[in-house]
Amino acid sequence: MSVHPEGVKKLLASDLLKMKNDGKKISMITAYSYPQGMIVDEAGIDIILVGDSLGMVELGYIDTVPVTMDEMLSHTKAVTRAVKRAHVVGDLPFMSYNISTEQAVTNAGILYQQGRSDSIKFEGGQDFAPICSAITKAGIPVFGHIGLTPQTAATMGGFKVQGKSLDAAKAVLDDALALQDAGAFAVILEAIPQQLAQIITEKLDIVTVGIGGGPHCDGQVLVFHDMLGMFKRFTPKFVKVYGQMFDTQVELVKEFISDVEGESFPGPEHSFNMKADMVGELKKALGVE
Repeated sequence: MSVHPEGVKKLLASDLLKMKNDGKKISMITAYSYPQGMIVDEAGIDIILVGDSLGMVELGYIDTVPVTMDEMLSHTKAVTRAVKRAHVVGDLPFMSYNISTEQAVTNAGILYQQGRSDSIKFEGGQDFAPICSAITKAGIPVFGHIGLTPQTAATMGGFKVQGKSLDAAKAVLDDALALQDAGAFAVILEAIPQQLAQIITEKLDIVTVGIGGGPHCDGQVLVFHDMLGMFKRFTPKFVKVYGQMFDTQVELVKEFISDVEGESFPGPEHSFNMKADMVGELKKALGVE
């Protein structure tokens, strides 16, 4: 562990690997802003992913493809400023690492150095192993992402479960092994059969975190907005909704509107007062009777 300036021990890649070896389940959630970072860190989450899912849940895009490096950097900075303990993963967006190894290392360096993330994540398996190797050699911890990869979901026939046939399952396992061999310390397993996720988790020495990967992964991740019922467009099968915060916030805003219209807000306790003898002097000075 490293130590935060306020004296809080920060979780590093080595700490997460130790948790796997000790059989301790790892919790992971997304966050995209300073307040969200504060909330989940205060709750005691182990890993925070500043994911490109912000494109949909924060920026209103139809998918993650339009998200830019500038947007990822801005949100990563906001989260890392809030976090004391959790391990923060910065996400490389579409086409920020696909052109060349040099491009990938440069952009990983931006999220790591300027964004102050503790590691970086990108999508892809065997084909991206050389990129994983180059980034780790540059001194930046890598968090892989295989199975369903949302940035390239269109080439997979949409948002569908991956690894269901024998050949497809072997390909996902080979992706995981390739990333491990290339130096990744962890990998997200998205939307694959739980039996396959269990085999991968048992075969790998590195951390596995599931999202639609079943209960046998070393850890589990959900999108902040999904688990709190704040994203209304759709809810994936693998999400457990812990609250309906969208509806709650709508009701609270309605209450505010009602208070304003009914003149019950602001009340005396929300207002500032001038000394009584000053009021007359002020009115006189301003020519107000």
